[in-house]
Amino acid sequence: MNGISPQLQNQITQFQQVQQQLQAVTSQKMQMDASRRELIKTKEELEKSTGAVYRTSGAFMIKVENLDSLKADLDDSIETMEVRIGSLERQETSLKEKYTSLQETINKAMGNAKEE
Repeated sequence: MNGISPQLQNQITQFQQVQQQLQAVTSQKMQMDASRRELIKTKEELEKSTGAVYRTSGAFMIKVENLDSLKADLDDSIETMEVRIGSLERQETSLKEKYTSLQETINKAMGNAKEE
C-alpha cells in the first residue's frame, strides 16, 4: 500500500469491515428465515395433528395438554422471528448502501492515483 494516502487506506479498511458486517448480517438473516420457516411448518403440522402432541424440553419429551397454548407460543415465536428478520433486512440495506458508496469512493480514488 505504498503510495496510497492514509485517507484511502482508512476507506479500504472501512470497506473491508462493512463487507464483513454485511456477510454476518446476511448469514444471520438467512438462519432466522430458516428458523421461521421451520416454525411455520411445525404449526401447519400441529394443525393437522389428531393424536397426542409432544414438545421437547431439553433432553425430555413432554406431552402437551393445552394445544391452544402451544399454538400461541408458536405464533409468538414466528412473530418475533419476523421482527428480527425485518431488523436484519434494514441493517442489510444500510450496509449495502455504505458498501456501494465506499466502493465507488475507493474506485474513484484508485483511478485518480493511477493517473498521477
